[in-house]
Amino acid sequence: MKKFLVLLIAVIGMTTATYAQTTCDALVKECEKILKGKKGDFVSDGQVYTALLDRQKAEFTTTFYGGTTYRIACTAGTDDAYVIFTVKDVDGNVLFTNRKYKNSAYWDFKVPTTIPVTIETELDLDKKVTGCAIMMIGFKR
Repeated sequence: MKKFLVLLIAVIGMTTATYAQTTCDALVKECEKILKGKKGDFVSDGQVYTALLDRQKAEFTTTFYGGTTYRIACTAGTDDAYVIFTVKDVDGNVLFTNRKYKNSAYWDFKVPTTIPVTIETELDLDKKVTGCAIMMIGFKR
């Protein structure tokens, strides 16, 4: 009986992990569409920032280079407004949050000088409490 329970738990765990990976993979394609935009003006920096969230935040660090126009894009499902992202400088000052813009799926901006930042992602708990959140950063061609 114990062997059966252990096997059952292992199978459920592997099935859940496989499902989560499949879901995240599908979301990457959606995030790429948001990142590129209608005109295809933005090119990915090559990173896919992925977080399996369950009522918590994920943090990613990156550097934005002066004079470059960027787009941050994110999604967590069929409603692009599921993800809240907040960009902070090294001192923790909020430079931008999409929370003030109805959780917009992207933000375009140009930085005057090179700056290291932390980007926090979280799910809007009023809309979704658990799931995969995908974020991508691109720069204008």
